[in-house]
Amino acid sequence: MSKNINNIINDYNNKIQNVINNFFNSHEDIEDIKQQVYLKVWKNSDKYQQGSLWGWLRKITVNTCYDNLRKNKNNIVYLNNDKENDDLINLVPDKKSGPETLADLSERHKIILNAINTLNEKHKDVIILYDIYELSQEEISQKLNCPVGTVKSRLFNARKQLQTKLKDLID
Repeated sequence: MSKNINNIINDYNNKIQNVINNFFNSHEDIEDIKQQVYLKVWKNSDKYQQGSLWGWLRKITVNTCYDNLRKNKNNIVYLNNDKENDDLINLVPDKKSGPETLADLSERHKIILNAINTLNEKHKDVIILYDIYELSQEEISQKLNCPVGTVKSRLFNARKQLQTKLKDLID
């Protein structure tokens, strides 16, 4: 790696913090995760292959955020207000391809998040953890202290409810 860790911290600190801000609200969490990112960069600097340094750093940052979300369910952002909904829009995977504009995608994501917000807490938790934060059913089972079968059932029922609520969007 041509840059040393101090240069990386100076050059990419704001970008790394902006990525972390999409996942966490607490200043303390953000600072802790930045330190974890810098430690991972330092430990894995020998694994960096020539290419986009920012791409490599962003991947480490996003993965570190996901790791922290998996460790502590209390940090997960729930759909309580428009600011939090907007933050989650960036996390909703868009698997539909086509020539849609970014505005259309953003509007579609808002409709989906509003529909998720109407679910009861147990269904909402499972959908958010599985489809947005991409935790496995086993990880969700551990986080929610319930059997995997219960997670599967809640996921099935939540998706069924969302399918009804989002019928116009799906057609």
